[in-house]
Amino acid sequence: MFWGILLGGLTAFAASGLALGAALGLTGFLLLEFAAGGATFVAVDAVWNVFNAFTLSAIPLFIMLGEVMLRSGISERIYNALAPVFRRVPGGLLHTNIAVCTLFGAVSGSSMSTAAAIGSVAYPEMVARGYDRRTVVGSLAGGGTLGLLIPPSLSLLIYGALTETSIGKLFIAGIVPGLVLALLFMLYVLLRSLAEPRLAPADETTVRPLHVVLALLKLWPFGLLVLAIMGSIAWGFATPTEAAGVGVAAAILIAFSWGTMTPRVLGEAIYRSVLLYAGIAFVVMGATILAQAVSLLGVPQAILEGVRAADLGPLTVLALVVAIYLVLGCFFDGLSLMIMTLPIVFPLMTGLGYDPIWLGVIITIMIEIGQVTPPVGLNLSVLVSVTREEVTLGQAAAATVPYWLILLASIALLTAAPQLALTLPALLM
Repeated sequence: MFWGILLGGLTAFAASGLALGAALGLTGFLLLEFAAGGATFVAVDAVWNVFNAFTLSAIPLFIMLGEVMLRSGISERIYNALAPVFRRVPGGLLHTNIAVCTLFGAVSGSSMSTAAAIGSVAYPEMVARGYDRRTVVGSLAGGGTLGLLIPPSLSLLIYGALTETSIGKLFIAGIVPGLVLALLFMLYVLLRSLAEPRLAPADETTVRPLHVVLALLKLWPFGLLVLAIMGSIAWGFATPTEAAGVGVAAAILIAFSWGTMTPRVLGEAIYRSVLLYAGIAFVVMGATILAQAVSLLGVPQAILEGVRAADLGPLTVLALVVAIYLVLGCFFDGLSLMIMTLPIVFPLMTGLGYDPIWLGVIITIMIEIGQVTPPVGLNLSVLVSVTREEVTLGQAAAATVPYWLILLASIALLTAAPQLALTLPALLM
């Protein structure tokens, strides 16, 4: 009965054109009414408890932080400061794309925002210099995914809020895997550029080390902003919500004094933040209702007992979960997918002995993979729009395949060496 209502309800509501949050919530109500003996009243309490949680209030603040940085022109300053660093390295500005995405991800929290911000600056500049269009888009799509893993991360924030896992530890856990992925992306760019030099024309311009250092030093306000946010969380001076509030205020000040921020642009950033948060909150509300129904009916426990009885083993179950995320990532955006699957995946995986902090990093990487998987692949869609369709969705997807494979390989790496994600939180918190 449970699976019939769950699958039938989701299919019917989704086919009717309802928003995902509504489809999830209505399916949850059906389960509570017909499978849980009319316990629909518990959904109200569940939604109230989630939205009344202090940790969830950090989400709109981090969204606003990313929007302010996106619209203030600061991304262009960061790009111009880092471009000379890689000018003489094979791959040139392709490395700059990865590096700037990594830095911008440290305040954005959103993969799509990172790809849009850096792509709008980098693409026209690199095409004018003779770089291969598809290779440029591939590096931007791959690098943009780092916005979800490098803290502060909306994915890790929502994961922590819904699973009652320490958000501070999750943020710290994302640092080393994020940097490792950035280095692997750069290694791929280097090897590909050495094999096919035509993809990234060599720049023979002489760059003095002093000029590079001076350009990097000009980024001190941005570095101070990152330190203020992550340092205050890591050293226990502030909660993620408090750090986000300070970060928004500091970002607005920096944007007015250092970027191209105006009162009108600030108003647009606030407006876009409200719309984005409303969309996320609606999905969270629907998923909370469904999660309450799933939990009340004891489904995660039943699945866990079934897995134990089948004696599949933790690694086999992890492989199955990864495969499911890969398939569903073709049809759902990342955050919606995570919110929708957590009620079953989290108790199942932690019940098998997986660390909840490590699991948050793994699920975030799976969401990153979904960001560059067509047909939904939001990073791809954003960058196709940035290129004004000079690069098609199919071409963008093909160019991103190597980054897709590196992301998938990082799952195996973190499974073999979970300390990459767990050591830093243990040391700092």
